[in-house]
Amino acid sequence: MIQYSNDKRMLEYGLMKSYPGIFCFSTTRHGGYSTGKYASFNCNSYCGDTQENVLANRQLLCDLLPGTEKELIIPHQVHRTEVRIIDHEFLDRPEAERTSLLEGVDALVTDVSGKCICISTADCVPVMCFDVKHRVVAAIHAGWRGTVARIVTRTLEIMSCTYGTQGKDVIACIGPSISLEAFEVGDEVYDCFKQSGFDMEHIAFRSDKWHIDLWEANRSQLLDFGVLPSNIEISGICTWKENSDFFSARRLGIASGRILSGIMLESV
Repeated sequence: MIQYSNDKRMLEYGLMKSYPGIFCFSTTRHGGYSTGKYASFNCNSYCGDTQENVLANRQLLCDLLPGTEKELIIPHQVHRTEVRIIDHEFLDRPEAERTSLLEGVDALVTDVSGKCICISTADCVPVMCFDVKHRVVAAIHAGWRGTVARIVTRTLEIMSCTYGTQGKDVIACIGPSISLEAFEVGDEVYDCFKQSGFDMEHIAFRSDKWHIDLWEANRSQLLDFGVLPSNIEISGICTWKENSDFFSARRLGIASGRILSGIMLESV
C-alpha cells in the first residue's frame, strides 16, 4: 500500500517497504525551494528551473534518504530505450564522462548500495523494479514511446543477462502518471501500440478520441517476463487529475517541474 511521508514530500511504496535494505519513492510537489510551475520540489535540471533551486532540492532529497552513503544518479531522458548499468566501472569514471554516459538514457540498473538511481516524469510512467534474489534495482522511464518500444521488457532482459534476474524474483512498482481516463491520444498513437502487438481491446477504449492505459501496457510487460501479479504495485495516482500534488506536463505545460522517482539499496 502506498503512503506519503510525514512531511508529504515523498510517496513511498508499501510493497518495497516490506523488504529490508531497499528504499523506493516518488517525490511530490511539496516542501521544496522552486517557485511558479516548478513549485516546489522539482529536482530535474532539464525542464527550465533555476540550477540553484534544483541543486537545493536535490540536496534536500539526499538528506531525506536513508543510509550513511547516498548519491542521486539522474539521466537525461529522451523517450528511447537506452539502459545504463551503474556499476563500479561507471562510478570510477570522471564526472564529465559519467554525465556523457547518462545522456539519452531512459532506464538505470544497479547493484551498488548507496546509489539512488532516478528517473523524471510528469505524466509518463515511472517503473521501479527490485530483484530480491540478486539484490539489483532498476528505475525505468516509460512514456508512451518507451512503452510502445517495450523499455520495461528491455530493462528486465538486460538485468537477466547481466545479473541472472528471473521474473519470479522481481518486485515492481508503477508510480504516479497519467491514467487511462486522462490519456487521450490521436489515431497515430493508437496505431503505434497496435502495430507493436499490444492487446488493444485490453488497454484502450474510444470516446471522442482514443484513450490508452499506460499502467496496464507496462504491467503486461512485467507479467510477460514472469513477474507475479501479487508482486506488482500500481500507485493508482493520475498526475493529470492530482496535479496539485504531482507535476503534470499536460496540465502545467512542458516548462514545469518533474516528479523524481528513485530506488536504492541502502548503505550501512
